Amino acid sequence: MATIEKRTTNSAISYRAKVRLKGYPTQSATFVRLTDAKKWVQDTESAIREGRHFKTSESKKHTVKELVERYIKEILPQKPKSTIDQKTQLGWWKSGMGSFSLADVTPALITEYRSKLALEKSERKGAKRSNATVNRYCSVLSHAFTIAVKEWGWMQENPMMKIKKLKEPRGRVRFLNDEERERLLEACQESSSPFLYILVVLGISTGARKMEIRSLEWKDVDLNRGMIILHDTKNGERRSLPLVGIAKDLMKAHYKNRNKNTELVFPAKNLQTPIDIRTPFETALQKAEIEDFKWHDLRHSCASYLAMNGATLAEIAGVLGHKTLSMVKRYSHISDAHTAGVVERMNNKIFRLK
Repeated sequence: MATIEKRTTNSAISYRAKVRLKGYPTQSATFVRLTDAKKWVQDTESAIREGRHFKTSESKKHTVKELVERYIKEILPQKPKSTIDQKTQLGWWKSGMGSFSLADVTPALITEYRSKLALEKSERKGAKRSNATVNRYCSVLSHAFTIAVKEWGWMQENPMMKIKKLKEPRGRVRFLNDEERERLLEACQESSSPFLYILVVLGISTGARKMEIRSLEWKDVDLNRGMIILHDTKNGERRSLPLVGIAKDLMKAHYKNRNKNTELVFPAKNLQTPIDIRTPFETALQKAEIEDFKWHDLRHSCASYLAMNGATLAEIAGVLGHKTLSMVKRYSHISDAHTAGVVERMNNKIFRLK
């Protein structure tokens, strides 16, 4: 015997489905759509009669709220760079799906809430969330499900594995042209922030991420060899950055005038945390009359300059610290232009063309 009960909680409608068959424990699940509830009832009754149905008692004992809270407590501390953002993302799932038991979480239910997430306006930006942002929300929830399956034994499988990611636009490539670069560097030199100019130079010359540069300690900088060692990177692997030219000269001068009461290369006034240069950087951009530019675009600028100077995609990936070439394919058109120039010069030489 099967029943479907309509429920209304805080103006949100859901459907509680139950299947009772003699000799078997009662099975139940909650759905946002009535059609999903009916389909689940039919599939579950058939599976039980055919001996195919299995649902762990653990998944019925725990809710999405419990999953999120345990993940935040035990797993997020292991991901310090992602803690703030992922805590916010997990909080959204908790507020929406927190009351559902893990046994009730289906791909259809997740998809319903994902649609709501995509249509909501971001509190920070006041606009609808992009597909890339929605995918990040889904990614952290998926990892929580994976932990519940592999480590906690709360679930039999990860329901997110059956859901395709939303299509994202191709990676953005915005880099400084020669005039913009000169104007920005000049504005940074005139900034009231003592470290802005050297930080921007390092960003352009090494392609390192903002946090990688800001959190540098002097033990990571080898001025004799001209090398910066990044121990804590986004992909978790150690990476070396060549320190050459003006960047090396600036770092040598900075070392001579360093504050010996801190190991941080670019400390804030309290000497305990890295300096925050967001406002000085935005001010410098305005003064230099540069639009549509973010700090991360300094990294794009570095990669683009490398491509213009003949670096292969593999070499660019090595400098930026990417494990695969997929992330640097966005610079392929620049490399292609360089390749065309090489071929033209070769043809001009062998056929003696002027």
